[in-house]
Amino acid sequence: MSINIVNRFQSGIRPSAHPYLNGAWTPCTEEVDADELEVIGEIPKDLSGVYIRNTENPLHEAIGVYHPFDGDGMLHMMSFEGGRASYRNRFVRTEGFRAEQEAGRALWTGIAGNPSKSEREGWGARGRMKDSSSTDVVVFGGEALSTFYMCGEGYRLDPYTLEDHGRAAWVPPEGISAHPKVDPRTGELLFFNYGKKAPYMHYGVVGPDRKLRHMTPIPLPGPRLPHDMAFTENYSILIDLPLFWKEELLEAGIHSAAYHEDLPTRFAVVPRYGSENEIRRFEAAPTYVLHWTNAWEEGNEIVIDGYFQEDPDPAPIRMPGIDPRFGKLLANIDYHSFKPKLHRWRLNLDTGGVREERLHDELVEFGTINQHYACRPNRYVYSATAVPGMFLFAGLKKHDLETGETTSLSFGEGRVGSEAPFAPRVGGEREDDGYIVSFVTDTNEDRSECIIVDARDIAAGPVARVILPHRISSGTHVVWASHDEIRQQRAMA
Repeated sequence: MSINIVNRFQSGIRPSAHPYLNGAWTPCTEEVDADELEVIGEIPKDLSGVYIRNTENPLHEAIGVYHPFDGDGMLHMMSFEGGRASYRNRFVRTEGFRAEQEAGRALWTGIAGNPSKSEREGWGARGRMKDSSSTDVVVFGGEALSTFYMCGEGYRLDPYTLEDHGRAAWVPPEGISAHPKVDPRTGELLFFNYGKKAPYMHYGVVGPDRKLRHMTPIPLPGPRLPHDMAFTENYSILIDLPLFWKEELLEAGIHSAAYHEDLPTRFAVVPRYGSENEIRRFEAAPTYVLHWTNAWEEGNEIVIDGYFQEDPDPAPIRMPGIDPRFGKLLANIDYHSFKPKLHRWRLNLDTGGVREERLHDELVEFGTINQHYACRPNRYVYSATAVPGMFLFAGLKKHDLETGETTSLSFGEGRVGSEAPFAPRVGGEREDDGYIVSFVTDTNEDRSECIIVDARDIAAGPVARVILPHRISSGTHVVWASHDEIRQQRAMA
């Protein structure tokens, strides 16, 4: 193993029993380049591309209660080519990260904190928060683009070296939310944002040349908290969900979310380059949806698959040895509390009606598909299962939407993974002809690794395990991009 430690950072976090600062969530404090990695098994020679994961990784003691989604963004990258692998990790050099490094302490409160205690103005739909850019990552215009769930800048990095390329120039003043979408057919990026000022949401399109081509308001009745969007070949779908801040408390500066079960889930369907007056609205059963897996047009319907939460506002979790203040925080990010299940919505463009159906009854979320099937019917979804009571991924489930069958992979006792993208096999022809890739942290061995699983038979377990040079923290979202896709995007940019 060839290791170059590029940077080491001093952590100012005091020892505590906080469940999201220990165990698999222990922050990583070094940036490393590593090649000639130890491999258990054999890396497939027809695996060609980069796997990048975003991770919440705090360096400073929080002002108030720390929430795991507050941590500074750190990207971890594995590059595969010809049966070999290399690894890089870097903090995302956001404005907030640089300011706190200079100050030597936290300057902003997080999601569970009081905004008035932030020392400076900040970013985000709530305001006075740090844009940590630690939620999502996509590959767009031949670069890695990291984003923040509460709306902020788009930070650009080289997908191979993770060299800082600065902020994306096209991002509007209101910022962008996590989960911008890259259309693999056109190279366009679709995004949305939300906030506390009317019209409360905007939607936009960025061309493959990284220039803003279109932006339009998506008016909402008030401040909302959407997390994801979907798109088809001709339409973009934005969402108004009945879980949002209590309006009566917002005037006092208190950001307390509540579930309004008497309100419907509302879809706004707009042509890709459509305007406000072209929006079609659809109403469905109330729920909250964190993530969609795919959407497509089928006759006179738009079909959307995602994860329907059966209990969007769960009761606090009480765990022995854990501070009761963490109870609601724990529940809000625990599958076994909010109960997400794979679900389908059909929006009828002729009648305005909505039909819904449950696709599976397992508690799963963070699904991925073969992105070559974006905007058209996909047969397979690869979802993550979770450790009860914690935001930790215990394994994977492969859903066959044609037969209804599922197959499973457990990462093993004391081993937790990440959202796992599908990586098409070079020359592959079938939808599941490829690999599932995931970082796994093994708390038994005190190390991390990258596993490669044959997507046609996930139950067989990894065909290769690449041992990382250090243990990494748990995190949220990931992306896979082939070397050919990156070259093609760079040619268009």
